[in-house]
Amino acid sequence: MRDVVIFGIVLALVPSMFKRPAIGALMFMWFSIMNPHRLTYGPAYGFPFAMVIGAITLIALVFSKEPRRYPFTAVTILVLMLMAWTTITSVFALTPQYAWPEWSRVIKTLLMMVITIMVINTEADLKKMTWILALSLAVFGLKGGLFTLATGGSYRVLGPSGSYIAENNSLALAFVMAMPMIWYMRLQAEKRWLRHGFALLAGFTVIAAAGSYSRGALLAGAAMMGFLWLKSRNKVSTGMLLLLMVPLVFLAMPEQWHTRMSTIGEYQTDASALGRINAWHFAMEVARQHVLGGGFMVFNPAMFRVYAPNPLDYHAAHSIYFQVLGEHGYIGLAIFLSLLAASWLTASRIIRSVKERPDLKWAADFAAMCQVSLLGYMVGGAFLSLAYYDYFYYVVAALVITQKIIAAKIAAPVADADRAFRGIGPQPATLIETGRAHARA
Repeated sequence: MRDVVIFGIVLALVPSMFKRPAIGALMFMWFSIMNPHRLTYGPAYGFPFAMVIGAITLIALVFSKEPRRYPFTAVTILVLMLMAWTTITSVFALTPQYAWPEWSRVIKTLLMMVITIMVINTEADLKKMTWILALSLAVFGLKGGLFTLATGGSYRVLGPSGSYIAENNSLALAFVMAMPMIWYMRLQAEKRWLRHGFALLAGFTVIAAAGSYSRGALLAGAAMMGFLWLKSRNKVSTGMLLLLMVPLVFLAMPEQWHTRMSTIGEYQTDASALGRINAWHFAMEVARQHVLGGGFMVFNPAMFRVYAPNPLDYHAAHSIYFQVLGEHGYIGLAIFLSLLAASWLTASRIIRSVKERPDLKWAADFAAMCQVSLLGYMVGGAFLSLAYYDYFYYVVAALVITQKIIAAKIAAPVADADRAFRGIGPQPATLIETGRAHARA
């Protein structure tokens, strides 16, 4: 039955995808983040939905008459630079047999990010994008939260098998990033029952993140919730809701969870922590000896035997920063860090630019929640190998799209006034006076 539903949804939207590439981009985003086909048990499980949807979107991009615009900002230029640099490092990769398959996956993510920025140009499509960002992972948050409460937290919460978030630590960071998006939906909901529903979804998502047993997620979640309170409009009600979640999580989890979380500071005796430190030294040594880094997937046993302080203690990077450093060198790391900084500044600019526009308050709220999500990624990512996680790049894309849309809305009154002054279109007295003042200026 699940297979029929997934195939039915895709087939029903194929005509719309050919007509509007924005629909294809949003569908690709849904499959990329949620992996709904991985929840099936039949032919849909292994069907290449992303490839088919991506191909249709590219065809529509060529033939559709809808407007397409890729704004050249610091963020969008850095994305293109990241695509170019990772391609160069793949050409000179130390283990090309591992690098090229990963390059193919990452470049598809970045390409679809670029296409999404190009084709989503309306507030209505952006709202659809925010729904996907919020609810794609809220489904797993609800399921994982209920599972944690039902089992007393005795088992780890895992993501859908075969997906990018199948592993507990990856899923936990995804929950930390998605929680601010769910909170944004609560802020925008007009009906009380919807606001309460989204608050419950956020709570279950926090419980599910705790149920993953990820220590990195605990640190990232604490930072995220603290910053969420700082960015909230109503700090009293938000603070009360967030404070209610904390004891609920701690009461729901068993002794074994508390014991694991208490080892966060004991890195000197923790084998996992020592392995991560060994991997970080490995990344620095690779970057020191190779300007281009080692290329994608350089964190492998063969390379550890050459560059790691402890050649037999092989570990994944367990850090987005050291992952990029080892794979793409200091130049690649500089591009990646610049992208993080530029995305943060983009959100700040959006908040400042709509300060005097009550009709664009939604944009300020969304930019603030994007910053909360980015903070969760930056803190949690310090302990996880998710430098190329789709969700992060879609949050960045959403910020660029928001900036593009509000820039057009802010410029619209000036353009209307100018047309009225030149005798084009309706000419209310207020528009005429504004137009004259604009012309005199």
